[in-house]
Amino acid sequence: MSAVRILRLAAGGDGVGRLEDGRAVFVPRTAPGDLVELAARRDHRRFARARVGRVVEPAAGRAEPRCSHYLVDECGGCQLQHLEIEPQRQARRGFVGDALRRLARRDVADPELVPSPREYDYRTKITLSVSDDGRRIGLHSFERADRVFDLRWCHITVPELMTLWEALRPLRSLLPPRLERLVLRLDRAGGRHVVFLVKAGEVWSGGARLHAELARRHVSATLWWQPPGGVARAVAGSAEAFPATVFEQVHPEMGDRARAFAIELLGATAGRAVWDLYAGVGETTALLAAAGARVESVESDARAVAEAEARGPRARRIAGRVEHVLGELRAPDLVVTNPPRTGMDQRVTEALERLGPERLVYVSCDPATLARDLTRLPGYRIGALKAFDLFPQTAHVETVALLERAS
Repeated sequence: MSAVRILRLAAGGDGVGRLEDGRAVFVPRTAPGDLVELAARRDHRRFARARVGRVVEPAAGRAEPRCSHYLVDECGGCQLQHLEIEPQRQARRGFVGDALRRLARRDVADPELVPSPREYDYRTKITLSVSDDGRRIGLHSFERADRVFDLRWCHITVPELMTLWEALRPLRSLLPPRLERLVLRLDRAGGRHVVFLVKAGEVWSGGARLHAELARRHVSATLWWQPPGGVARAVAGSAEAFPATVFEQVHPEMGDRARAFAIELLGATAGRAVWDLYAGVGETTALLAAAGARVESVESDARAVAEAEARGPRARRIAGRVEHVLGELRAPDLVVTNPPRTGMDQRVTEALERLGPERLVYVSCDPATLARDLTRLPGYRIGALKAFDLFPQTAHVETVALLERAS
């Protein structure tokens, strides 16, 4: 069996080598510099995919994964635990630079990456799936989206949530019937939450009993029940709990650093008309308003908007999809946008290109959709670019880009 040298990592974390006929072959769980024998090769016209049969020569940057699920269950939650942290960071920088050069046709170098102080134990939210037969609750294998393995401990999630999960695991008989997913979340005040998302059924009446059983184990959490297509409601625990379904960064410390840099890039904001698009619970809006900006923020989640209103300070906050409310907004001097992984709707980029704000700061969790949106903003050039390591052990990366009107 011929061996293949892994040349680099592709977006998503797969290693890339070259077959004898010149086609690229994508091999998960490999490192740049590895010499590997391939197994389970699947050929396509222009490329191939394969698994590692044997590592003939390991690269210098390989590491022993901390998590047994990464090896035994081939967990898809992490893609890069088999690499030392510096090669990981280099790869994530490359994912950003490559996307902007190749997809957006922008002449940029790989950006500086602000490292996370923690390589593990950083996520304040984890979503667990339930197998079709209801016997397993955990995560998915990376090449078997239909397979759920039983999770014991996730090493990139904060221990406060994993100890909560340890307490819940032996209480499965008390969980809601027809359970589809459950979300464990730690809020900024240290409160723990469990959101039970069900496929169908009546309102769950067992929350108080489960809450009492957790308390017997000296574990506290607010329990939420969410029907399909419905709004989550707290069924046990704090009566005034933080709404556990609203969006916040899963790595709050690094999210704060990215936000601070984004606000710094906007420059002087006092008295300026500023849009905060995809505003979440309004943390950026609050900082801008406190600095004297005339802020209009838009967020599709009405619960997040209500939470932002409660936190203050005063600003004009609109609950709705950005593309649907553009006509309600004043023309901006400055814009900060933090869209979901899918990026901005084309109607939004068209409006920004037409209105031409002086500076636009784009906070992105997906280099590919950032690059796509930049192709829709030809009137802007990249004035500054920095990556933030919000997701160690994975192929994901946060990017903050300053876009300035091109002369």
